[in-house]
Amino acid sequence: MDQVCKHIADIAEIKVADELVCEECKKVDGWWVHLRTCQTCGATLCCDSSPAKHMTKHYHHTGHPVASSAEPGEKWLWCYADESFVEYE
Repeated sequence: MDQVCKHIADIAEIKVADELVCEECKKVDGWWVHLRTCQTCGATLCCDSSPAKHMTKHYHHTGHPVASSAEPGEKWLWCYADESFVEYE
């Protein structure tokens, strides 16, 4: 892989969603477009196309830099800190 940031390179095992729901939207009867899973703590939250943008808020609140897509068939990682995107198999 070319130009992979350290945050992504340090991930040894991809965390996957336990449940395909945004943990925060579920609490307030909100809705989401797509889901992301934090690669530090495993939280599954909504994307920036969703009204609440919970995964970005999670990054700003916790500093957990890398999220993966929780959408079936999508295999990629995004690092908020370095704005780095990587697809994987």
